[in-house]
Amino acid sequence: MAWTRNKICIPFMLLLTAMVCACKVSYSFNGASIDYNVTKTIQIEDFPIRTAYVWGPMEAIFNNQLKDIYNSHTHLRQVKRNGDMKIEGEITQYNQRNKSVSSDGYSAQTELTMTVNVRFTNSKKHEEDFERQFTANATYETTMSLNQVQEDLVTQMSKEITEQIFNATVANW
Repeated sequence: MAWTRNKICIPFMLLLTAMVCACKVSYSFNGASIDYNVTKTIQIEDFPIRTAYVWGPMEAIFNNQLKDIYNSHTHLRQVKRNGDMKIEGEITQYNQRNKSVSSDGYSAQTELTMTVNVRFTNSKKHEEDFERQFTANATYETTMSLNQVQEDLVTQMSKEITEQIFNATVANW
């Protein structure tokens, strides 16, 4: 009986080992699908604010987050000019509006909106070039002033927009 069990077990184990060795599973945890043999550099221009309402720190927060996402999620070297990929644009909208009204007729929530216009150029694959707008919204209670929540909300919206830009340019989702 032991001989029969070994007769069945050994071929099964050999088959299982062959299947495991023959299969190659490849995962990319950075979210980027870039051929680094072809594309080695990225040029990310600073995005100026081109809106009627300006909050000074917004420009630095957005630009730093945009550069950081490519630095931390790709192996592309950031260059000042002649990058294989180029990202440029401007912050075109930053405003607030009443989102909901309470039962007493006063504003209960305010929605803050940020929109960024992006021009993307891929010198290695020009069919991927685009110009597009990306928008994010954040809501806050009107019991708080904009000054109290502005930094957190701008940081949150900048993170959302930079993730949208990253996905549109190099993640190919």
